[in-house]
Amino acid sequence: MSRVLVIGCGGVANVAIRKCCMLPEVFTELCIASRTKSKCDALAAELKDKTATRITTAQVDADRVEELIALIQSYQPDLVMNIALPYQDLTIMDACLACKVNYMDTANYEPEDTDDPEWRKVYDKRCKEQGFSAYFDYSWQWAYREKFEQAGLTALLGCGFDPGVTQAYCAYAKKHVFDEIDTIDILDCNGGDHGYAFATNFNPEVNLREVSAPGSYWENGHWVEIPAMSIKREYDFDQVGPKDMYLLHHEEIESLAKNIPEVKRIRFFMTFGQSYLTHMKCLENVGMLSTTPIRFEGREIVPIKFLKALLPDPASLGPRTHGKTNIGCIFTGRKDGKEKTYYIYNVCDHQACYREVASQAISYTTGVPAMCGALMMLTGKWTTPGVHTVEEFDPDPFLAALDQYGLPKSESHNPALIP
Repeated sequence: MSRVLVIGCGGVANVAIRKCCMLPEVFTELCIASRTKSKCDALAAELKDKTATRITTAQVDADRVEELIALIQSYQPDLVMNIALPYQDLTIMDACLACKVNYMDTANYEPEDTDDPEWRKVYDKRCKEQGFSAYFDYSWQWAYREKFEQAGLTALLGCGFDPGVTQAYCAYAKKHVFDEIDTIDILDCNGGDHGYAFATNFNPEVNLREVSAPGSYWENGHWVEIPAMSIKREYDFDQVGPKDMYLLHHEEIESLAKNIPEVKRIRFFMTFGQSYLTHMKCLENVGMLSTTPIRFEGREIVPIKFLKALLPDPASLGPRTHGKTNIGCIFTGRKDGKEKTYYIYNVCDHQACYREVASQAISYTTGVPAMCGALMMLTGKWTTPGVHTVEEFDPDPFLAALDQYGLPKSESHNPALIP
């Protein structure tokens, strides 16, 4: 029996909350909190007669530590599930420390205003230390490690699919399949079609900034940085077919390089259609992806926030998205002195997800791991004090939960490799 505070009520939170409510024996009570309380109220009302979980709602501005502290002290949760924006990770972690409660999220911290002069000083220093210029990395949250350890609290970072499940796949491969891993390629394929000329499958601010950033990968003990979208490969994905994919920077590369030290190369690829890339490049060229405020008709607006208001809400894509996703990891290495390859992945159907939880597969593949990560923490399977990423814990109970609750794994011991 447990009491959980969920901060956020977007597409991913919607899935995670619905999944939590399917296990009322663990998630006995939920409080759903968001800046827009009416969204929380609507979801709570919909679920009221479908679950034994007791659901309450609250309004909170997750940018304000004092509001978060007041809410946590009032509700007294056993765990705070941060499924809000990654801009708010640090304020929520601060509040959890102040209130002595465990914490988890689905994406690592990134600052909202990357053009702020004071922030740029910190950013430039971190870029020099890290060896790459991505504005999102684990170092911001890893800086909290000692504080959480001393408080006897656990902070679980990035428990979505990628990051999250992909790291559990790596831990599983290391535990059961390989003695040594040489290379890891993480492949994220969305073969779905929503029918719009242009839309993003999760928060547009986060999605577009991630895709337009320089790419990078880990090789022979250091970062290699490349221009955005400059490395392209094609792969034939199970149940999806051949798709173009591009090398991106992704945060789990950083933690995997640290926690699987023998690995020689780690790359991350994501599929994109040409129409998406053409639209994105046009928007970037005219300044619509900028986070720098501009004056427009006597008021200040942030271009990417204005664009977000124009684009379809990712939470609305569920009923019109058809097709499947395929996300997983390809490994090379050795077992018992012999060279070996291995591919572990999940295939998820957009329409099946919508029928179950009224959401498309992108939100589903993040929301289900969030619930399963919370399940690991609440049932005492993942409780080491400090700040941790998924691959630092035993992957077996987590992957078993994913198999049971909607994201079963598939495996191949002779996959096609990525050049």
